Parts: sequence; structure tokens; C-alpha cells
Amino acid sequence: MIGISLLTLKPGISGGSETYARSLTHALAQVGELEYQVFLPRSALDAGDGLPSQVARSYPASRGTLVRIAAMGLATAYPGRLRRELELERLEAIHYPLSVMLPRVGKRLPVATSVHDLQHELFPRFFSRARLVYRRAVMGRAIARSRFVITFSDYSAQVLRERKGLAPERVRVIPHGIDHDLFTPSGEKREPFLLYPANRWPHKNHERLFEAFALLRRENPELRLVLTGSLHEGKPIPDGVEVRGHVSMEELVSLYRRAACLVFPSLYEGFGQPPLEAMACGCPVAVSHVASLPEVCGDAARYFDPTSPEEIATAVSDALSHPDELVSAGIARAALFTWEECARRHEAVYRELAGS
Repeated sequence: MIGISLLTLKPGISGGSETYARSLTHALAQVGELEYQVFLPRSALDAGDGLPSQVARSYPASRGTLVRIAAMGLATAYPGRLRRELELERLEAIHYPLSVMLPRVGKRLPVATSVHDLQHELFPRFFSRARLVYRRAVMGRAIARSRFVITFSDYSAQVLRERKGLAPERVRVIPHGIDHDLFTPSGEKREPFLLYPANRWPHKNHERLFEAFALLRRENPELRLVLTGSLHEGKPIPDGVEVRGHVSMEELVSLYRRAACLVFPSLYEGFGQPPLEAMACGCPVAVSHVASLPEVCGDAARYFDPTSPEEIATAVSDALSHPDELVSAGIARAALFTWEECARRHEAVYRELAGS
């Protein structure tokens, strides 16, 4: 039996890691051949999505940061109660899709951990001191203890090898998938707006995007910029920019289908899901030429240096001028990424892990 621990899942907060965790369990329930047990917090009872699941009643899950950190600390320092409740001795191996080794297991049980990014190693200035200490301790412990580390791009694998000294045979690259039943073209008429779905974190680079947008509006005064995500409150918003905040998945799909272009000026991505989702919906994409993004988007996007507003504006303008070319290339590119294939490759890792 393979254990999958989602105890640290924060519904509605975890972003791309939540999409990955939920999509993985859903796909494994459809195509998996092994026996599974998913460990869930009380705050995410549906995350097993078809796989046999067990709720950890002794783990006080919470959306509050301080309570959550305290609960994790107690469960790590005193693991016995949680181990007994979850009957970990039944397992042949365990996987931590959310990078946090909880429940803590003994040395005899083979472990795989998914590492979504090492942004704190490359851009420490984007994190508070406390957050840096937390990420380095928690992620470092999980990486050191894991037989295999799963990551989602060759770029991230290279960073793991260089920054954490991991031997290549310990790293497994498994790209994310796309829900092709949800993210599909519709034939809706494109509207004169750019879309950027991202929380306003420092690495998402909104300020340079605003500078580029001002340049674009000189030639296209009717153009708008639509933002989704959080952390925009209380921050300056230029003319022509509309903040939607958190949106439902249905509304996000509608925005992808109607936007003239997705612009994605991120300074760092461990994978980069939104450009692929936009491509699958038939939306032209202009994206940063950094980190994992060229690897993910291939030849189906226009690229730019995210530190140059002028280059961002030029790439977006080019994408707006050649929509048909980018739409067809993007749909073909997105079709290469499925959650079913992602699940099968995870299962191959589990087989190897249990055999070790």
C-alpha cells in the first residue's frame, strides 16, 4: 500500500500545489493500479477524490498561519500519536506531494517528496527572515530524508542538483497535466483585454507589467488589463487595469477564452500552469523567457525579458498581431500535458520506491 499525505493542504490557499495534489489523486483513482491510502486534514475531506482516504483526527488543521505552524511543529516533535492513528506500518512507501513531511515516519519507510520550487534559494529577498528559516528547514528535512525527489521541470531538477547537491538518480521530473475537459476552446469572440492570473507576490512582477501596459496603451487605448488573484488590496492600480480578485474556475476559463492574450511576466516558476491552461483554451500567450517557462511553453508562445517593460510590450504586441498562429500552436502544445500521464509516471516512481 502506498500512502499519500495531504495533511498540510490549505484549500483555496495552496494555489498550484493544491491543483497538483487534487489532480494527482483524481487521476490515480482513474488510471492507477496500486493500492493507496490518502491521509487528509479535516479541512479538506474531499481531496482524496476517489482514492481510499483517512482523516487525521488528531491533527488540528487550520487556515490560520500561526495555528497551522504550531500544529505542524507539535506533530513533528511528537509523531507517535499521529503514526498510531494512521497505522503507518501498513505502508510500503509514502509520498508527500506538498513538500512537507507530515506525518513524520521512521527510517525504514521509503519516502518520496514533491518539491514545487526553490524560489527561496534563488530570490531570498522575496521572503521574510522567518519564512526563509521555515522553508529551508521544512524543505531541507524532506529532501534529505527522501529516497526520491519529484519535481516538475528539468529546470527545477537542475536547481535541486546544484543547490541541494542531489545525485541525478534521486530526482524524478514529472510535468504537471491539464484538465482537458475543463480547459477547452469555445469559439467565443476575443475581447480587447490582456489577462494575468497571479497573486501579487514579488516574483510575479506586476510593477513592470504595469509599465509595459502603459506603453501598449499608447498605440491601443482601448486595451485593458484584467488581474485575478489576491494581495492587490491597498496597492496602486493604473488606469485601464481591472482587479477581479479570486475567481471561480468557471470564470477563469471564461477569461482565458475571451482574452486577447495571456501575459505572464513572472520572474520565477517551478513549472508554470497558467500559460498551458490559456493555450488549452485557445488564448495567445506572451511569457517570460526565464526558469521553467520556455521548457513548458516550447514554440507556442512569444517570449520576453521580464525585467524590460519595453520587451514585454513588444512581445505582447507581436502576440496580438499573430493570434491564429499562436492559438493553433498553443492548443497542440497543451495537448502534450495530461494528468493521466502524470499519474502513471508517479505510479512508476511508487513502484520503484516500494521495491527499494
